[in-house]
Amino acid sequence: MALADGLPAPIRLSGVIYGVLMNDPAALERLGDAVNAAPYKAPPRAPVLYVKPRNTHAPSGVAVTVDHDVPAFEIGAALGLVIGRTACRVAAGAAADYLAGYLLAVDLTVPHAAFYRPSIRFKARDGSCLISATLAAPDALDPDAVTLEVAIDGETVHRASTAGRTRPFAQLLADVTEFMTLRPGDLLLTGIAAGAPQAGAGQTFSVEAPGLGRIEGRLVAESSPPAADAAPMAATTPGAAAAATAPAPDPGHGS
Repeated sequence: MALADGLPAPIRLSGVIYGVLMNDPAALERLGDAVNAAPYKAPPRAPVLYVKPRNTHAPSGVAVTVDHDVPAFEIGAALGLVIGRTACRVAAGAAADYLAGYLLAVDLTVPHAAFYRPSIRFKARDGSCLISATLAAPDALDPDAVTLEVAIDGETVHRASTAGRTRPFAQLLADVTEFMTLRPGDLLLTGIAAGAPQAGAGQTFSVEAPGLGRIEGRLVAESSPPAADAAPMAATTPGAAAAATAPAPDPGHGS
């Protein structure tokens, strides 16, 4: 099933999905003095982005494999901004004019301690970005007042709102398009709330929000063990995780 299936014409997703880290003030507060450690020695000044590549994209209802080296997934509920027209250096006051609508997403992440530049192994597991086919029109809801609920095995375990984010949707779109262009059909996830619950193989999960529908999934164990000589996952310390990633400049600490 393509991500575009179920969306009203002419809306089609491009297959490009970006997420933003630490857009919940509580998530940043939980890091404490770690945000002042080398190499950045300060909290981020611009949005810190990551990519969910095509291998991660999946519809509601799928079974997501939990590899043997993954103890659990964080079940991150997110609001997605669907870009409706080319967006470059967008003014915050005009942000809504660049949207085709909103989608619900579930961002599955391997728990880790690398908060600035997490290894792609933690963010890009197969099937780890579930996207709803329910598109809400730009004027159908307030993107800065959406309640997201996460349930594990049928029990609601986490509830959070998009209210009070470090960057409300309009400012986020303005800040992101200050240094990169977004194209029609791109999807920008506005951030995961602090305290996202975890689930492991054999468990089910769901995420829902008023006006955005519901996403369901289940986690299944990898069917065969890895080869005896397979390299284990590196320790998820900030230093080890940072060393596993490319040394490209971080947009969150540009001059």
